Amino acid sequence: MINVGVVGGTGYTGVALLRLLVSHPDINLTMVTSRSEQGLPVAETYPALRGRTDLNFSLPDQETLSECDLVFFATPNGTAMQMVPALLDAGTKVIDLAADFRLKDPAEWKQWYGCDHVCEDLLAEAVYGLPEINRDQIKDARLVANPGCYPTATTLGFLPLIEADIISTESLIADCKSGTSGAGREAKVASLFAEVSDNFKAYAVPGHRHLPEIIQTLNNAAKGADTSVDLTFVPHLLPILRGIHATLYAELCDEDHDIQSLFERRYTDEPFVDVLAPGTHPETRSVRGSNLCRIAIHRPQKGKRVVILSVIDNLEKGAAGQAVQNMNIMFGLPESAGLDQVPLVP
Repeated sequence: MINVGVVGGTGYTGVALLRLLVSHPDINLTMVTSRSEQGLPVAETYPALRGRTDLNFSLPDQETLSECDLVFFATPNGTAMQMVPALLDAGTKVIDLAADFRLKDPAEWKQWYGCDHVCEDLLAEAVYGLPEINRDQIKDARLVANPGCYPTATTLGFLPLIEADIISTESLIADCKSGTSGAGREAKVASLFAEVSDNFKAYAVPGHRHLPEIIQTLNNAAKGADTSVDLTFVPHLLPILRGIHATLYAELCDEDHDIQSLFERRYTDEPFVDVLAPGTHPETRSVRGSNLCRIAIHRPQKGKRVVILSVIDNLEKGAAGQAVQNMNIMFGLPESAGLDQVPLVP
């Protein structure tokens, strides 16, 4: 059994992670931390976990966490980097579900997250945890930076086109929508039911924190040494609890390509990417509660413009599910262990 600790177990991402871990056949959940809920039973805060764990929330004690084989951080940005160096020195592996180790350039981190990075030396070592790209590196990693939700849906949608070098990378568009759980569990006026229900809006149009993460990943995937991705990324808030729908636009360099076959070949061995039949329109509810990404490809009027539809559950493939997928790879477990849930219907 793998001894696992979770730092930050009271947010939506944290409880989504706990839901997966308490049912995982190879995991012994030993510690769940929360400063605000210290001493309270985990199952009291989240009754869905009643009968699944008898742990109480505890303070994030470094020495106790160091006894774990792996520690997940489901914490606000800037928290994990304060504790990760000591955990790695103790031989504990780490998966960070926040953004502390996603960006390789510390100056770019400061620009988008507003503070200095306190362990810049680990940025080069951290493996970006998108298995569909970095599976081999994840296997040997001590530190994995779990991707963001928007970057997961967007990257998986653009990736086959970028790798094949058959689209113009100078005018990519990602028109993305997210459910309200993506904003976290913190009490905020903008997340109130009366504000979100029966409403739809864009936000962060001048620049969203996930933009540099997406561009960095797509640039790394591009084959041309001088290729530079220019992406317009506009996020929107949907009046639903879970789900991301990314509508992606790209222009082919020429029209002589079978895009459907390209996607099917690229993802044929990927357990959590489902390329749908031509003409299909995936829905967020088709992946709710699962680690799946479902993708459909369209070429309106059979022209040079490609439209990719990519849907995920923001708390699963966009966060906790992908983190468990990365853990399975790091410890040599079957990649789908603990992740074979059928999406929730309705």
